[in-house]
Amino acid sequence: MAEYRLRVRTGSEPGAGTSDAIAVTLLGSRGRSARTALDRWGPDFQCGAVREGRGRAGSGGDPDDVAELGPFHFPCYRWLQGYGTWELPEGTGGDTWDTWGTSGDSWGHLGTAGDTWGHLGTPGDSWGTPGVPGSCPRAQVGTPGTPGDTPGDSDFGDPKTFWGYQGGSWGCLSSWGVAWGMSPSVPNVPNVPPVSPEYVVRHWQEDAFFGEQFLSGVNPVLLRRCRRLPPNFPVSEAVVAPSLGPATSLRREMEAGNIYLADYGVLQGIPTALIDGRPTFVAAPLCLLHQRPNGDLLPLAIQLSQEPGPSAPLFVPQDPPWLWALAKVWVRSAEFQVHEALTHLLRSHLLGEVFALATLRRLPPQHPLFKLLVPHTRFTVQIGALARRFLLNPGGVFDRAVALGRRGLLALVARGLRALRWRSLVLPRDLRHRGVAATKCHHFGCDATKVWRAIRRFVTSLLSLYYPADGAVAQDSELQEWVREIFRRAFLGRPRSGVPSRLETRRDLVTFVTAVIFNCSALHAATNSGQFELSAFPPNAPAAMREPPPTCKAALSEQEFLAALPAMNTTATVLAVLWVLRNEPMDMRPLGHYPERHFTESAPRRLIRRFRRRLRRISRQIRARNAALERPYPYLDPENIENSVAI
Repeated sequence: MAEYRLRVRTGSEPGAGTSDAIAVTLLGSRGRSARTALDRWGPDFQCGAVREGRGRAGSGGDPDDVAELGPFHFPCYRWLQGYGTWELPEGTGGDTWDTWGTSGDSWGHLGTAGDTWGHLGTPGDSWGTPGVPGSCPRAQVGTPGTPGDTPGDSDFGDPKTFWGYQGGSWGCLSSWGVAWGMSPSVPNVPNVPPVSPEYVVRHWQEDAFFGEQFLSGVNPVLLRRCRRLPPNFPVSEAVVAPSLGPATSLRREMEAGNIYLADYGVLQGIPTALIDGRPTFVAAPLCLLHQRPNGDLLPLAIQLSQEPGPSAPLFVPQDPPWLWALAKVWVRSAEFQVHEALTHLLRSHLLGEVFALATLRRLPPQHPLFKLLVPHTRFTVQIGALARRFLLNPGGVFDRAVALGRRGLLALVARGLRALRWRSLVLPRDLRHRGVAATKCHHFGCDATKVWRAIRRFVTSLLSLYYPADGAVAQDSELQEWVREIFRRAFLGRPRSGVPSRLETRRDLVTFVTAVIFNCSALHAATNSGQFELSAFPPNAPAAMREPPPTCKAALSEQEFLAALPAMNTTATVLAVLWVLRNEPMDMRPLGHYPERHFTESAPRRLIRRFRRRLRRISRQIRARNAALERPYPYLDPENIENSVAI
């Protein structure tokens, strides 16, 4: 008879622990051990405690066989509630796909992943709107520590964090309904980041700062190189000659690859909301920009409609100052709508939510993909549920403060999803497709490429431990179910999206997993982290314009310019939310930090350490570059990237 020693570690999350009776039984291929009680008088399993016990295995087999194979690890990292028996699989992964078991067998009384989310409906159910991805049901969010509509594994571990998200954004909301006065100011903020609201106040009217935000702002995925003008944007050589100077021409600069286009045609015809009983307005502008040899990206011409004509003039830098400023503000307003709806909500949160739920539903916990991806799902489902409850609900923040309102937002998300292609989620392909892979001063592109390569290298090495050949990928039924779930729920089963519904090769698997991790971590950091700093000053990111776009080139006064901006209460509401969104969770886990030991073998843990060393090297490079910049770009420093969509 073999004797074994058992060590049980209780999680360190607040609220973890129990005074209930706990017993353990070991099951193996040759039988099972006796039931070993671990409880004793007093609290045994306090938060963070380690409890040890001893037991004896059955008489079957040679005890030395067990000793030579151990130690054994049984990862859980889950909230277990209620009375019952839970089966925890041993954490060591096999070297072939068929050693991982099936979802139902591996979860046992923990419940299969599908059982946990068995009440999920069809895509769009969570919004009541067709054409929108999503897997969460329309439900209210439960408070951590109490039964709710999202499992405890997805909840915020720290109740203070939960209530900070839930209530922190509402404390400073104002009931002001007046327009801005002269020279609107922004509140002082503690711990001024590299890009502060004060910096934006000083530079928002500068053309160079306007252009820089296309490269290093919070929506760096829209700009594309322009080799040929679209037919609905009739910019002539004469219109831009004063800006380009006599030494060159528009045609020559296009051939040299120095002309760029920002096209907001996706906003054309999207409905807008009434705010405080007044209509709000959104334009669908086109903006042409020129990159100078020093790297400055300057606007050349702006058209505030997709339909050229007498009522859609071309605005240029030589126009009266407040008119030119207003034209740029309309572009910035369109940028705000597209960024929040498509880049931030759709690509980071909604797709991230589907990635998370597909991982929880379709992969057993000992599957190597589950172990690899589960740290990148932390809090994603819960933050999505909170957004549905407070920001995107009928009568919520979007209805009260953003021109699109909830109805327009969901219409824009549905339209954006129809246009979304797989290449947009694979960073190198996206940069090449948009023609910005070699663009100067493109800090997002430079940093994102380094992070992408580090993730891909890590994923390649790790998955090669478990998928020795392409056939192992094709034959992994759980992997294929995971991919199909993402294809069906995130991209609504649309073949034209280019998203694979099945993976056949290791190369395709590596690309797919790299894209999932990158979009759940680095892309979200790039599109979320700088929101408050760049949007705190209303002219730089107006959420709801109160006057229609200008239809002629008559000069404007400063008062007429200010009258078009959002009201103070609208701005206060938006700022309160952005202030919350800029703050990462108090227990932030940077990219590559995996405190939960899902991988128990030495080889994958060695690769994790190598991955973290590579990320630290990238961090040093980014910080060295930022030290020489007037406006640093810190958002893709790996130390600033959260592992998951957690805010």
